[in-house]
Amino acid sequence: MTTLDDLRQAIRLMSPAGAHTIALSFAACYVGSLYVSNKARLKFEVQAKNPDNPRQERPRLAHERWRDDPDVIRARLLAVTIASVLSCLGVLALVWLRIEGVGAFETLALTSDYLGLDWSPWKLTARSILQHLVVPILFLGPLYATYLNQTLPFQAFWDYDEYVLRKYFSFMGLRTYIIGPITEEITFRACVLAVFHMGGVSRKQMIFLSPLTFGVAHVHHAWDTYNRYGRNLDALKRALIGSSFQLFYTSVFGFLVAYVFVRTQSLAAPITAHIFCNTMGFPDLLTELRMNPRHRKSIVAAYIIGIAGFVYTLPRWTQ
Repeated sequence: MTTLDDLRQAIRLMSPAGAHTIALSFAACYVGSLYVSNKARLKFEVQAKNPDNPRQERPRLAHERWRDDPDVIRARLLAVTIASVLSCLGVLALVWLRIEGVGAFETLALTSDYLGLDWSPWKLTARSILQHLVVPILFLGPLYATYLNQTLPFQAFWDYDEYVLRKYFSFMGLRTYIIGPITEEITFRACVLAVFHMGGVSRKQMIFLSPLTFGVAHVHHAWDTYNRYGRNLDALKRALIGSSFQLFYTSVFGFLVAYVFVRTQSLAAPITAHIFCNTMGFPDLLTELRMNPRHRKSIVAAYIIGIAGFVYTLPRWTQ
């Protein structure tokens, strides 16, 4: 009986340059899908200014289309879902073209293996659970501060409607916490790394090169920021600084989830890590210390323990 290992050995590798080209095409397909449909495109008034307060968004004009408008979000969610499916079909086509003498079932099985799709999610083991806890350990400091603020689930200031229904199941919530992370991980992790694997790219390159594509794919948000803040010098500075930070943050996050994907050979842990990070946001230690002056030492200690725990568990719990 032919095994997946046998199929991996039988596949004809493409060149690394070809792999990089195809990976970039997946990223271009994902980002480009946001601008194909008129309903998904943003629309700004060129003459609109914000002279009063350059640190705040200018008022939205009635005929404009901003990225947080419900109809824009709805169209973009459909677009990236289609783009992700097309990327998966692209990987399937590559496997079919580069392996000979196997049937449709074997081709689907190998494609699923490359994409990290585990079809036995109900077989929970200690290892399969622990790999989802690595990133929450890193956020031990912010989680402890959230506990002090009494806004963890079922604490005094936690509200189901606010923190679950409105947060996760509004159009913005679906984009930020559910469909966005899932489609991005499918495209920028599963599909891109599958092609890198077929291109014979080393694991180090897979971990440290693929996230750059993910980071660059977020740079297009600079155009949105520039227009929302008045199309002036201050708006340009804000757009450049914001996009540079987002490029750095998303690239670093990409290194992490690419490492987890390569180690676990599963898409599940990168998706949960992505959703969790989007939920927590970027840690803000100074604000947390200012809000809880009596717990400054314990908050700092929680941050240090979380970082140390993350460093210890990352290579062990994702093996």
